[in-house]
Amino acid sequence: MIVTLLTDFGVQDSYVAEMKGVLLARAPETQLVDITHHVSLGDIRAAQYLLSRTWNQFPRGTVHVAVVDPGVGTERRALAAESAGHRFLAPDNGLLSFLPDDARFFSLPVSRDAAPTFHGRDVFAPAAATLVLGEPIESLGSPVAHPVRTPLPVARIAAAGVSGEVIYVDRYGTLVSNVPSSAVKPGARIHVGGQDVGPLRRTFADGARGDVVAFSGSAGTVEVAVRDGSAAVKLNAGVGAHVRAEQRQ
Repeated sequence: MIVTLLTDFGVQDSYVAEMKGVLLARAPETQLVDITHHVSLGDIRAAQYLLSRTWNQFPRGTVHVAVVDPGVGTERRALAAESAGHRFLAPDNGLLSFLPDDARFFSLPVSRDAAPTFHGRDVFAPAAATLVLGEPIESLGSPVAHPVRTPLPVARIAAAGVSGEVIYVDRYGTLVSNVPSSAVKPGARIHVGGQDVGPLRRTFADGARGDVVAFSGSAGTVEVAVRDGSAAVKLNAGVGAHVRAEQRQ
């Protein structure tokens, strides 16, 4: 069975390896896939975005472990969840807000032996192994009716255009927005933070070196990049920057 891992631990230290060691010691046949371990420190919103665009690329039955947990060791709950044949393990801090309303949630017990600073190793990895070994998700803990939900913002669609915002900045400095490309009419001008960056192009290579290019990204939303550069730097923009597709009359 596949288990995906997403954390903000980085790979310089031993934390990811310790999680993998615990999981493999209990379920040696597990196929581990690293989504990323380079989420910005404590950035729950970025973790939510990355997992929300990734999980459904995997086959049914996959277990997804996501640990971006600035509240580790506090009263926040540790969750297991199930939706569309996938299982999820994460802290109850909004990271799983992308799951639909009919998803099932369960609260994981935290043993007294668990390090209060490392639930990734001592709570979530053992729970993942339990699921891999075939135990039902109900065996992990008690049902949760109201998990913390802090969903990513949704773009506003109107006759004059579509308004949204940057919800993620990738390692290339590309500004990823929540504006659906399908809602942008032909000829609409894209604005980021009040700056006109032109109409939608097919790909970032459609501009000359150093040009700002708006295009439909692989997740189906408007993205803005700089050919051979960083849109975040050139436009001095980041997460939360206003994005508008303006249909000129």
